[in-house]
Amino acid sequence: MTPVPSFANRHTPFFAALWLAGLMVCGLNAAEVAARSPAPTPITGEIHDTASKLAVPARLYIQNERGDFFFAESAATNGSAIRYDRQSGFNKHAIERHTALSAHPFRVALPPGRYTFTVERGKEYHTTERVVEVGDAPVQLRLGLDRFTDMARRGWFSGDTHVHRDPAELGTVALAEDLNVVLPMTDWTSESDVPPIRSSRNIKGEFSAKPIVLDKTHVIYPRNTEYEIFQTTGKKHTLGAFLVVNQRERLDLPVLPWRRVAERARAEGALIDYEKHNWEWSAALAPIVRPELYELANNHLWRTEYGVTNWAAPAPAWMNVGTGGHSEREWALYGFQAWYALLNCGLNPRPAAGTAHGVHPVPLGYGRVYVHLDRGFNYDDWMRGLNAGRSFVTTGPLLLAEVDGELPGHHFVWKSPKPRTVSVKAKVFAPRVNGMKVEFIVNGDVVKTTSLSHPSPGGSTEESFSEKIEIPSSGWLAVRCWENPEGEKARFAHTAPWWFEKPGPPLRPRRVEVEWFASRVREEIARNRPLLPAEQLREYEEALGFYEGLLRDARP
Repeated sequence: MTPVPSFANRHTPFFAALWLAGLMVCGLNAAEVAARSPAPTPITGEIHDTASKLAVPARLYIQNERGDFFFAESAATNGSAIRYDRQSGFNKHAIERHTALSAHPFRVALPPGRYTFTVERGKEYHTTERVVEVGDAPVQLRLGLDRFTDMARRGWFSGDTHVHRDPAELGTVALAEDLNVVLPMTDWTSESDVPPIRSSRNIKGEFSAKPIVLDKTHVIYPRNTEYEIFQTTGKKHTLGAFLVVNQRERLDLPVLPWRRVAERARAEGALIDYEKHNWEWSAALAPIVRPELYELANNHLWRTEYGVTNWAAPAPAWMNVGTGGHSEREWALYGFQAWYALLNCGLNPRPAAGTAHGVHPVPLGYGRVYVHLDRGFNYDDWMRGLNAGRSFVTTGPLLLAEVDGELPGHHFVWKSPKPRTVSVKAKVFAPRVNGMKVEFIVNGDVVKTTSLSHPSPGGSTEESFSEKIEIPSSGWLAVRCWENPEGEKARFAHTAPWWFEKPGPPLRPRRVEVEWFASRVREEIARNRPLLPAEQLREYEEALGFYEGLLRDARP
């Protein structure tokens, strides 16, 4: 679609108003802008897929040399442009400012100068970056996006399982991110005695228990809930958070006791998401609620710089990740090892990914979970695949792996107790594969590492590899990779586990893992005793009994 040459000149008053409004967001009022700056120049543009030549929805950043951001508008009456402007309350330098655009031309008014236009779309396209010199004459831009893989054609479809944005805005944003499933928390309570259905934090509107269909492969399912408790029995006192996704009816129960909420949620066909590993109640919650999902890519992982340092319960010393919150890499490793410990304890939450887009400075689907479907896209099948663990999560690279020809989530049952060697075959897709590190995890331990460092001009976008991994006894295997293995900003991908059942002793947790969980529960019992009644403390005590029972057979 080619913009009409005279369009910008006919809409100069509009562009001037738009530009003034954009600068006022940066802290200047209209009089100051008029006095200090020359008239803005109209810019029109379109974004297209370079292979098909067709216009595509996408996320657009516009920034000048001083670092100021500008927001585009749609140039089509039937188009849409959804602005996103968030700054972290934890780190003022952690900023996310962009516009999600439909597959239509855009427009913006900019004062003369040098600008960088950056276009992104999900995880399967190269980033496009264009430096533009803006003078007095109108500018027309054609910005092409190069796709380096098509996951849907391979049977993989992506989702963001933790979103805080009005579904009315999410249609354009989901398509701009090429995100197949979006789960917004339309109900959200932060008080222990306020059921989600009565919370003042809920998104306004009526949302039915059926997907909002954007097209054949993109949907929003709008009936999901977050319990995130910062006020307990009327006092400021944090307990923690978990999500209920894919429910049929709204929840009219307060958060405690947990088991009652879990039973109601599952009766509604919902899945429970553990949310984050180091909330105050997380250790106690796991054996009582038995969550189906675990946000392995969670909402403290952002496109911008890491911001939520040293948050909630610190990592134990045995993890060897410092506090677990000094850097993004530390935070990711803390979450990985807490998940591994749960798996070793006989719990099996499957990996999920949630950004809390709408609250945090992060694009929708920056962290996302891909689920494999055999028969094309269907929302219900996607949820079943998520629950089965036929999945991997990512904040950057795309990791497809099979063990002896089987996808993640598969359970192998072997008759012989002897050690057995399996074949892992995998592919990594990323804008730059060179320098990536792949790690093979057995029962929580890194047993083998492979570096993908074959040189190629400009970096690779795809690399295949295979390894033989010995499985000594019953347990599990997973694969993870790092895009920047030694840096603090380390994008990753991580598969769900494959499981192995053999004659002989079952999988046993390590003693340090169980002792950590037990100590966390003891601390919470002592902290909550002044506030919670005996009935509600009983679940904490039951969780403590679960871990103390595991200590008897824990491995060194």
